[in-house]
Amino acid sequence: MSRLPGPGAFDPGRRGVRALAVVALAVVLGAGLWAWRSRPHPEPVRPVSTIAAPEPSSAGPAEAANGQLVVAVAGKVRRPGLVRVPAGSRVADAVEAAGGALPGVDVALLNPARKVTDGELILVGVAAPPGPAGQPGANGAAGPAVGGAAPGGPVNLNTATLAQLDALPGVGPVLAQRILTHREQHGGFRSVADLRQVEGIGDARYEQLKDLVTV
Repeated sequence: MSRLPGPGAFDPGRRGVRALAVVALAVVLGAGLWAWRSRPHPEPVRPVSTIAAPEPSSAGPAEAANGQLVVAVAGKVRRPGLVRVPAGSRVADAVEAAGGALPGVDVALLNPARKVTDGELILVGVAAPPGPAGQPGANGAAGPAVGGAAPGGPVNLNTATLAQLDALPGVGPVLAQRILTHREQHGGFRSVADLRQVEGIGDARYEQLKDLVTV
């Protein structure tokens, strides 16, 4: 006669319930772990770096921009006008950039070793114009007006500025620029009669100007 299983015997239904409970617990734990790892993490704020202001430069605007100086060279040089020289150049360098002094010109009044500054005027072979109320003129020396003439006297064609030529009767800014261009291309005027070679100066205008200009 066989015996019936006791209360502690194997129960398939109870083991299935336990297995399901274990699986459910694993799912819950897995979901909790995923949720914990997916939580937002605060990003630390990086401090704003301080940008130091650039140190002020002692160079002038033109020198700071491209390392060159613009100098006006007038008087008895081969190519009077504006020249560009490297920063730190001397008077001798500026005169050389203008083609050099004309033969026989006395350059003893110049200091060829002096450093030039941006925007200055260098006169070669002529006296500097006076400043206001008798103050020294260009290159720091007092003297007669541009071209060696007294104030109100003839205008020197080889040293006159555009404004001085424009102020002559019958000469506007266009013709004044033509005179400057002719002077630069031919190394200056050798006589007042050379004005006839400038485009726009005919016989009538030459007769009007010949006593107002000099070389």
